[in-house]
Amino acid sequence: MAMAPQKVQKKIGLIAGGGSLPHEIITNAHQQGYAIYVAALRGFSEPKDFSVDGDAYSFTDLRNMIKCFKQKKCTHITFAGKVSRPDFGTIKPSIRDIPLFTKILSAAARGDDGLLKFMVSFFEDEGFNILAPQDICTSTLMIEGCLGKIEPAKNMFDDMEKALNIAKLIGSADIGQGAIVNKGLVLAVEAQEGTDLMLERVAAFPKEIRGGVLAKCLKPGQEERVDMPTIGLTTVEMAIKAELNGIVLVARQAFIMNRSEVIELADKHGVFIHGVKADEN
Repeated sequence: MAMAPQKVQKKIGLIAGGGSLPHEIITNAHQQGYAIYVAALRGFSEPKDFSVDGDAYSFTDLRNMIKCFKQKKCTHITFAGKVSRPDFGTIKPSIRDIPLFTKILSAAARGDDGLLKFMVSFFEDEGFNILAPQDICTSTLMIEGCLGKIEPAKNMFDDMEKALNIAKLIGSADIGQGAIVNKGLVLAVEAQEGTDLMLERVAAFPKEIRGGVLAKCLKPGQEERVDMPTIGLTTVEMAIKAELNGIVLVARQAFIMNRSEVIELADKHGVFIHGVKADEN
């Protein structure tokens, strides 16, 4: 009598940076039948931060990371969490890793998106399936329309459209994902500092020019399985300090962390969070 083939368990190797998204991934992935092993990136997260098996890795540990993923029988790889670009000048690879490090430097010279695309293809070439966070955490994605009770006033729609267009423009140059516009004036664009520090800059502007709309969207041509636009409580808190009227995102192309708390805080302070269709921006 033939033996039934043994079912292979789906297992995710989660490359985890900081913030809430890696934890959301773990919760939702378990509900979908995945086991998890965490590769916590040093400087951004630690294995003890998570409730599952994991180890710490630096940016130069890619080969050790792959070796461990295979030993742990991971079938999929997911990238999630906040990670800033490393200072490549301080990294001293081993002689064995110099060829790989040279490829990383070449990819990084093409910008952040070039580096991320290299990372994705590197793991794919090793036989792993890349699983996007949005395919796991569908309930965390931005909806179409208003998130909460506050709706944008009619005079906000021009700023919303311009902010999204500026965000796409800087994204096409691989500069950042966000922009702030108030009464047609571009107050700020996001670069390497990230959204929260951009908002901090605007909060320090003279009161008479503060306000308007923050837009965040994917960069044109971006590798969508990595670095999806994300907002959370800190984003809303900083938007309130900058006296913004609202935030506009693209529906199903942005994450909302701590959703219920974000809605409560935004509603309390009269800040709208609005999602547009992908073909509207």
